Amino acid sequence: MGLMSRFSTIVKSKASKMLDKAEDPRETLDYSYEKQLEMLQNVRRGVADVATSKKRLELQAAKLEQSVQKLDGQARQALQANREDLARAALERKKGVQLQLQGIDEQRAQLQAEQDKLVMAEQRLTARVESFRTRKETIKAQYTAAEAQSKIGEAVSGIGEDMADVGLAVERAENKTEEMRARAGAIDELLESGALEDFSGSPGGSDPIERELAQLSVTSGVDDELAQMRNELGDGEPAKGEIGAGEDDGAAKGGT
Repeated sequence: MGLMSRFSTIVKSKASKMLDKAEDPRETLDYSYEKQLEMLQNVRRGVADVATSKKRLELQAAKLEQSVQKLDGQARQALQANREDLARAALERKKGVQLQLQGIDEQRAQLQAEQDKLVMAEQRLTARVESFRTRKETIKAQYTAAEAQSKIGEAVSGIGEDMADVGLAVERAENKTEEMRARAGAIDELLESGALEDFSGSPGGSDPIERELAQLSVTSGVDDELAQMRNELGDGEPAKGEIGAGEDDGAAKGGT
């Protein structure tokens, strides 16, 4: 199969699918019903036309019959008046009119046969159209019901998919919550065990010996700072004992 042939087949297939998707069977049935009604109207119009033509022939035949009777009377009158020539002429005309009347009768018979055929066709077509109309309405009702069921099914399917998504979201949230709870519990356990003291700034870390050494270092530093403060106070101000002795001497002098 050539490239163009394959391409043509694909295009036709796509177009057919698009048409099938866009086609509404109810509209197709209504269109078919309208076409059948149109055919029925044409048949009925044909019956009416034949009936009209036959009526015209009947009127024409009635006039010709009157002419035959008139010519017959004229021939008799001429013969009574010893005018055989006039009587012969009247009879000849009568004969011609009778021939016309015979032709009209044949046409009337043909039209009658045609009218009978059209009437039978109209009756059959009327029954067919009525049967199609009943079937059409039944199919349309069934299609509408099936379409409604399909839409309901699609809606339910969509709800199911949405609920599945919601369930997955809830499951992810629950897993995330459990993960956060586990992390919080692990941190609490580390805090209780002292494993996180280094990160909190406590001296000495988690080792008891190191903590004691660090505490000694801190205490020693404090003692050194106190000694320095004492020395500074001793150089600039009298010591506490000296201050007390001075106060006693002043009191003694006052007593003297």
